[in-house]
Amino acid sequence: MSSIPHVTNCAQHTVHMARKKVNLAWIANDSTRRATFKKRRKGLMKKVSELSTLCDVKACMIVYGPQEPHPEVWPSVPEATRVLARFKSMPEMEQCKKMMNQEGFLRQRVAKLQEQLRKQARENRELEVALLVHEGLAGRSLDDVSIEDATSLAWMVEMKAKLVHDRIERVRKEHVAAALRTAEATVVTREKTPVEAAMEALQRQDWFMEVMNPNDHNMMFGGGDETIPSYIDHSSPWLDPYYPLN
Repeated sequence: MSSIPHVTNCAQHTVHMARKKVNLAWIANDSTRRATFKKRRKGLMKKVSELSTLCDVKACMIVYGPQEPHPEVWPSVPEATRVLARFKSMPEMEQCKKMMNQEGFLRQRVAKLQEQLRKQARENRELEVALLVHEGLAGRSLDDVSIEDATSLAWMVEMKAKLVHDRIERVRKEHVAAALRTAEATVVTREKTPVEAAMEALQRQDWFMEVMNPNDHNMMFGGGDETIPSYIDHSSPWLDPYYPLN
């Protein structure tokens, strides 16, 4: 008997260690600072290269290192010179449109963090007021709440009531629209009876005969026996059928 080898597939589990948060402050130790500079400069060049390749854009990077006679340039000095020349040929307003220094970057970051803090504080306040509403519905006395809590509580109750009212109004309009569509779909045009159809045909026939023979009928005037003959305009340039020589 031939032996069949037993193959076992072992899943490899990769453990990702959480990166330690870096304190954005000046590194006092000289050797650590130099090692960090070289490491970060290499990573920055790699990012610029990836950006240029993936997005097909012209980019360059110039880094002046401490105690280095020449700067580090990517991708090359001629290419960086061409990119800088193109940048300087732009109007001054266009140059400064998206330019940012260290101070501007920090200000932008501080403003973003402050907005996140305000948003989080607002969400926390809404949760606190919602908890107070649930406690009040559960039977807790609200006599000891502060003015701020009472104001926030009244605002939330009013907001929830408005949402409920808007929802009821929207559902009512949807029901009315559905009822109208149903009513329009069920309306059927009533067919005329044979007698009504015959009377309508007879009326049309009498009107046609009156138009074709206007002299066969005299127009009645008033309630007596006086009649007015049909009017014939003899001043018309067309020949009068009753008077050939007009």
